[in-house]
This record gives sequence, C-alpha cells and structure tokens, in this order.
Amino acid sequence: MSVVALRADRVLLAEGFVPAMNVLVENGRVTDVCADAQRPHAVAVRRIEGDLVPGFIDLQVNGGDGVLFNDRPDLEGVRRIAAAHRRLGTTGLLPTVISDELDVVAEAIRATDAAIEAGVPGVLGRHIEGPFINVAKRGIHAAAKIRTLDDRALELLCSARFGRTLVTLAPEQVPSGAIRELVRRGVIVAAGHTLATYAQLETARQEGLCGFTHVFNAMSPLGSREPGAVGAAADFDECWASVIADGEHVHGASLRWMQKAKGVQRLALVSDAMPPVGTAAHSFTLQGSEITVSDGRCTDSDGTLAGSMLDMASAVRRAMGLMRIDQAIAVRMATSTPATVLGLEHERGQIAAGYRADLVWLSPEGAVREVWVAGETG
Repeated sequence: MSVVALRADRVLLAEGFVPAMNVLVENGRVTDVCADAQRPHAVAVRRIEGDLVPGFIDLQVNGGDGVLFNDRPDLEGVRRIAAAHRRLGTTGLLPTVISDELDVVAEAIRATDAAIEAGVPGVLGRHIEGPFINVAKRGIHAAAKIRTLDDRALELLCSARFGRTLVTLAPEQVPSGAIRELVRRGVIVAAGHTLATYAQLETARQEGLCGFTHVFNAMSPLGSREPGAVGAAADFDECWASVIADGEHVHGASLRWMQKAKGVQRLALVSDAMPPVGTAAHSFTLQGSEITVSDGRCTDSDGTLAGSMLDMASAVRRAMGLMRIDQAIAVRMATSTPATVLGLEHERGQIAAGYRADLVWLSPEGAVREVWVAGETG
C-alpha cells in the first residue's frame, strides 16, 4: 500500500492538539507525523477539515445495531455490534456479556475468539461482567443468573484463545486465591456490582485486582469510616476505573472528583452501550425485561438503569461538559487510557510513528465524519 498523508487542521498528539499536521499512513501503520514543510513531495494528500484523533477504545459494549451480545453470542452478532460502533468512531472494543448461564458465557468467548481469528475489525477480546457478583448490587442483572465462582467457571474465564479477557466480579463473593489465579493466567480483573469493604478490596488488590467497572454505580459507596469500593477506587493509585459519563449514571461533581483522584491516565470512559445504539429503536428486551429508551435513558418498568445510549464520541462530548475538561483530556480517556488497561498502549490509543492507523476525523463540534481502522476507511 502506498503512503497517504492525512493533513488535518489539528492532530491530537502526546503534547495535545497540534495545528496543521500531516499523519503519514502506510500498511496500516502511522509512519510519521510532520508539518507541511517536512511532508514528502510524492505523497498523496487527503485534506481533513477538523480534528484527527486516535480511534476510540471501549471496554464495555453490551450491544448495538439492534443486537444484544447476550442474545447473539456468535460471530455474526459480534460482527454487527463492532460495525455499528465503528461507524461511530470506536476502532477497538470488548463485546460485553452480562450475568448469564455459563453456557452463554462460553458461547461469548468462542464468538469473540472467532471474530478475532476472522479479522473482524476492532474486536480486542471480551468483557465478562458477572455472574460472579453481589445480588444486592446487581442493578439490571437478573438475580437468577448470579452464581459462585467455582473451578469450572474459573477454567471457562481463562479459556479464550485470542485477545484480552476482562472480568468484572464482586471480590467478596469469590473464593480466596481466585483473583490471583485469574490474573496469573492472563485475565484482567475488575471490581463491580459489589458491596466489598475497603479491606476486602485491599486483599483483592494484593491478589491482582487492577480496576473498577463503572465506578460509583452498583458498588459500596464512600463513607466516613468505611471507604467502600468508591473510596478504594479513588485511593488505589495503580488501579484504573471506568465511568459512564452520560449525565444519567453519575453526577458531574462526582465525576470531577474521581477525575481529580485518578487523573487522565487511570480513568477510562466507557459506553455501556445497549442494542438501540446506532438505530432509531426506542425499546429492547433484556433477559425477559422490557427496556424503554426515553430522553437518553434506558430503564426497566421499575426505573432501574439498563446500560446507556452512549457511543464513545458522545461520551467524549458529555465528559467535557460534566467534568469541565478540555477535548484533549476527554479523548485520551477514550483512547490511550483504555489501551493501557488492555496492555495495548504500545500499539493503540495514540497517533505516533509505529502505532496502528486507527483514526477518527471529528468535526469542530466533535461529531464523527470518518473512521480508519488499520488505515482502511469505510
């Protein structure tokens, strides 16, 4: 493939947005980033009126294009979900299965393995959220699906052949040593849907727990004498946390506090996207419950939140307002931070020589105009 220069009004680099820069792409990689004077004369130039940023990476995608991953844990389901989010700027994602029977979890692992083997663009692994959680903090997860983490389940969680596996569990609900064994075998373990105490989370951290899923939501709150999961997330410097910045799940003041506590390097935006994302649908079914979409909220008949209508581009825009941060910081929370969570920070999440050419063209208003995955658009 010949070299192409994407010449943008602004390019997001490590130091921030830099005006009038050229991103040179060849064979799916960025080969150089340079000013006009340094651009090779023979290179074809594509003009980008707006911003060029790294492709978004989403750690928590329940569905899209009318597909719920729990209902379609197969190659075609993964393909449709990934394609829907790719059109919206997400060039890397973890299809996410929420608490379900182990047979469904096994199918989800096989489906994401098959998608990676088949080269489906953007699929980086899978996120298994539950069923090893605390029923008292289950949120929209079905109580009947929640179970203990036994030897059979542990083997299943470690069975993926390709990509990354992120598991969200309640540390107080799993046997001693289980987190250590999962981490030893390459699984990324986060706390979520939990009533764990600070002390229990400290024990889990020592075993290898490294993150907190949708912090604030479905976890033990910060208290004066018991910091809970929220306090632990803020206090554990080496741990990351993800947030759903849709203005429905978490108050802006709480988001701002957590961002100050974690910094941009340890706070990741996630969509927690549900099937209507990428469609005009106003409802869907989740494990037998009718979920209604109204004013951007996905809720069941009791008013319980059921994921979100976010895509990552809109998460960036919402985060800017809710957290009162600039665009560069918000984009990093959707790109380089999740890349680091997955151990992919040396090849994804930045625009720099040697990195994959996973790129998004944003309008001045932050809307997605075009997306490249490994240098390929469309």
